[in-house]
Amino acid sequence: MSRPNPAAERTIPANAENRYEVTRADLPLSCPMPGMSLWNSHPKVYLPIEGDGGSAKCPYCGADYVLVDGRPVVSGLVA
Repeated sequence: MSRPNPAAERTIPANAENRYEVTRADLPLSCPMPGMSLWNSHPKVYLPIEGDGGSAKCPYCGADYVLVDGRPVVSGLVA
């Protein structure tokens, strides 16, 4: 009889979506994000989402990340 792996239940499949909504709690933003399974992923890259108007695109997998915490980002500063 096999036992469920609790760590596997909390992971997010890496490169499984094209768009991810993130909050300031996720900063600094990297792709893949912490919690994503890494066995089928690319090298970790940090994405400058704050300086790019609240959105960023991963150069490896093309995933789009959008900052959705309700506060606008203007020239890297929170309004």
